[in-house]
Amino acid sequence: MKSHANLFPAICEFENLVSAARVAARGKKSRPDVADFLFHLERNALRLREELLTHSYRPGGYHQFQITEPKPRTISAAPFRDRVVHHALCRVVEPVFERSFIYDSYACRVGKGTHRALDRFTHFARRFPYVLKCDIRRFFPSVDRQILYERLARKLRDEDVLWLSALVLENGPDEPAEIACFAGDNLLTPLERPRGLPIGNLTSQFLANVYLDPLDHFVSEQLGVGGYLRYCDDFALFGETKAQLTEAKGAVAVFLADLRLRLHPTKCMIYPVAGGVAFLGFKVFPDHRLLLKPSIRRFRLRSRRLERDFAEGHTTAAEVSASVQAWCAHAANGDTYRLRGRLLRGLVLSKG
Repeated sequence: MKSHANLFPAICEFENLVSAARVAARGKKSRPDVADFLFHLERNALRLREELLTHSYRPGGYHQFQITEPKPRTISAAPFRDRVVHHALCRVVEPVFERSFIYDSYACRVGKGTHRALDRFTHFARRFPYVLKCDIRRFFPSVDRQILYERLARKLRDEDVLWLSALVLENGPDEPAEIACFAGDNLLTPLERPRGLPIGNLTSQFLANVYLDPLDHFVSEQLGVGGYLRYCDDFALFGETKAQLTEAKGAVAVFLADLRLRLHPTKCMIYPVAGGVAFLGFKVFPDHRLLLKPSIRRFRLRSRRLERDFAEGHTTAAEVSASVQAWCAHAANGDTYRLRGRLLRGLVLSKG
């Protein structure tokens, strides 16, 4: 494995920190902490640069809150200045790892994303009769930080970058994770190994790809299945027979145990693709896609909220239009022309 050194100066470059701040601020410029940082952008970037170069930089505390859609999760929001550092780090380090990622990994990568993943899923569904759809049980809270750090250290031969990476990992809030024992553990091992990546960090999305990259190569290069793709911790294996995919599922479970991860006991199943398979918000058939009912329900709830906010003067018609157009662009990746028309006719904006 090729290693890379002398990356830290690029992370600490003034221009890199300024660019990272501008990217991190997209869509958030009206927030007081973001606006204050941008108002004194050059001064704040220089201060961060000095703190990083002298190793005096220390991350702040996370703000945590709960969301319920699409499923209950705890989101951890880092202070804005820390998010600037996260972006600065990823801008330099991510390209180093990008070269080794497989083609069919689609989360948090330039030129990939959910819609490309859906297209690839459809491509495989037209070629193979069966799919094994998998989900990792409580993935982000279960990530073993020691294993992750060791994977970073094998490729990054830069002690300063490893110092900053360790700081980001160690500063993550404690995530509640189920106690799980693996081969070779004693009773205390699960309690002694720090776990968890905060959902909401840019670094967490990138590090998830680093952590699961060995799984990608194992499945695509050694298992001999017909097709494979992954979006974060959701992944799918395609094959000619149920027996082939049943055997592959057992091999994947064994491989994940080495990463101290487990397959979800009820969300890993083999399906005939002809009957349609739920994936990334759509039910995907070989010749068409339908939007899943929870996605439709969430849009209806969002529409009511937008109508209320517009009536009370909390949002503008332009902001409502941008939100609706973004959803329509997503829904258009399925056969939803009539559905979109029906839902949009129900959206009525009025003042007061």
